[in-house]
Amino acid sequence: MTTRPTPTDVRLTRSERLDRLPFNAQHRRLLVGSGIGWALDAMDVGLISFVMAALAQQWAMTPTQLSWIGSIGFVGMAIGASLGGLLADRIGRRNVFAATLLIYGVATGAAGLSTGLAMLIALRFVVGLGLGAELPVASTLVSEYAPTRIRGRVVVLLEAFWAVGWVLAALIGYIVVPASDDGWRWALFIGLVPAAYAFYVRARLPESVRFLENKGRSVEAEEAVRAFESASGIAPVESPAAAPGPTARWSELWSDGLRGRTAALWAAWFGVNFSYYGAFIWIPSLLVSQGFSLTKSFGFTLIITLAQLPGYAAAAYLIESWGRRATLATFLAGSAISAYAFGQAGSEAAIIAAGCALSFFNLGAWGALYAVTPEVYPTSLRGTGAGSAAAFGRIASILAPLSVPWLLDLGGTGLVFTVFGVAFALAAAAALGLPEWRGRALVP
Repeated sequence: MTTRPTPTDVRLTRSERLDRLPFNAQHRRLLVGSGIGWALDAMDVGLISFVMAALAQQWAMTPTQLSWIGSIGFVGMAIGASLGGLLADRIGRRNVFAATLLIYGVATGAAGLSTGLAMLIALRFVVGLGLGAELPVASTLVSEYAPTRIRGRVVVLLEAFWAVGWVLAALIGYIVVPASDDGWRWALFIGLVPAAYAFYVRARLPESVRFLENKGRSVEAEEAVRAFESASGIAPVESPAAAPGPTARWSELWSDGLRGRTAALWAAWFGVNFSYYGAFIWIPSLLVSQGFSLTKSFGFTLIITLAQLPGYAAAAYLIESWGRRATLATFLAGSAISAYAFGQAGSEAAIIAAGCALSFFNLGAWGALYAVTPEVYPTSLRGTGAGSAAAFGRIASILAPLSVPWLLDLGGTGLVFTVFGVAFALAAAAALGLPEWRGRALVP
């Protein structure tokens, strides 16, 4: 049974109508539908770390060659994030989301057919184009539908699907990759799944109401809002006409009102990307180089990966009680301490304990960062702003895997993870310069 609108319901904007809703089945479908895409993204990124460890033995590859396999995908991700954000503000969040799934799914499957290093690197670049565009676009879409009072928590839960995907990658790495000489190829063939899922995304997930209004597509925007209201049993009300908004320019990210938050956001993204990808892309290979067997190092990585799940759960709770800024800074500080401890670990127990702490704090920080990023920009710039911050962060993810062999030569694993700890600490300082958006509606 639907409820009757009250006088206070009249003339609410469509965004206000979405904000008044409880979390319902439509929100759940959007969260899970986007989250599955997010998990498949994580699975693809995670798989390459296990493929690298296997190819180091099968193809007798040098650390420099391995670092290029790890980094080339992030070159594509940097370009993809920037272009994906721009396109999301022009042709829609859902369309870009579906296209990116198709691109990186097909390219990952094709990478399983690689006959040499050059072919693998070329296909990993294409994979990166799709991966880089997907994440900021998906988080923007979910953020624009989530009610204000729980928006941060919903986006952290979306980010938690990353842990699901990384666990899948660890399981595939543990079971499939060591099973035969072609195990790494079969692992990459599994990466074709996102290509099939793209068709579900395009058909079943809604387009952003804010985007539709900004483009003057009011009829479609109204239909989308009514679907969410119907799922909550709330009668629709009349909304004032929404005039199409301007097409924002990239340079507006550095205008007087946005310059400070853009700089702080980019610095946080850079530090998190540098340390996360530098550490987690290399951990399996570093463990093998320390004398652990391929299977045992993959087993350690699987245990460490499982610690991501409680990290996300803690961040999802704290982001609405402590706030975005405090949660992000605290988890980044915890990541810094854990990274240093991992570099000093000398026993199996210490490696697992420090690795689990690093997973817990680092992935909780990722959840908070993805929650705050779309919130600090208006609708016309939201995709561009989120994509540009992610693209700048991807520069760090390119540099980090390449820097590991050099840092290892200079001072071993201890120096590598000390540098990662410093990068986390600098990101924590940058987080304190971000605006606090807990309980506030998104900027129109």
